[in-house]
Amino acid sequence: MPREAAVVGSPIGDLEVVVESGAVVAIRFDATAPGTAGPSADPVLGAAVAQLAEYFAGRRRGFDLPLRPAGTAFRQRVWAELATIPWGTTTTYGAIAARLGLPPGASRAVGAANGANPIPVVLPCHRVVGSDGTLTGYAGGLDRKATLLRLEHVATAADQDALF
Repeated sequence: MPREAAVVGSPIGDLEVVVESGAVVAIRFDATAPGTAGPSADPVLGAAVAQLAEYFAGRRRGFDLPLRPAGTAFRQRVWAELATIPWGTTTTYGAIAARLGLPPGASRAVGAANGANPIPVVLPCHRVVGSDGTLTGYAGGLDRKATLLRLEHVATAADQDALF
């Protein structure tokens, strides 16, 4: 199957969803490439577009899509762990490192893998925060990360600061 893409409007800007050989391989921020505007002939692309629209409308908490992110074995392990973080919750880079059985100090390597996630939103790297709960590192920018967490009803440290 050829590579096919669609642009999805969202509260965090236009996203380009890329599907190849029956699986989502990328979601890119600041979509500039033209994509299909209407229904796609590719059922996976159609499902991805529909599920993202439902997520951004607050009607979906998880994704049911075939994914094929390209990366090293280590990155694959980290991305698989991202998929286990429930909607509306956060975890830390250190906690992911510990769950993967990595030595202390491996949180930086986890952060680097998190930052290289080619399928953001669906593989929820936005749910990973610093050890003190602050928003740190997000390939799409911290404003997008905060927006995604607010969409999931997660109060960020900045939200809490605004209350006091």
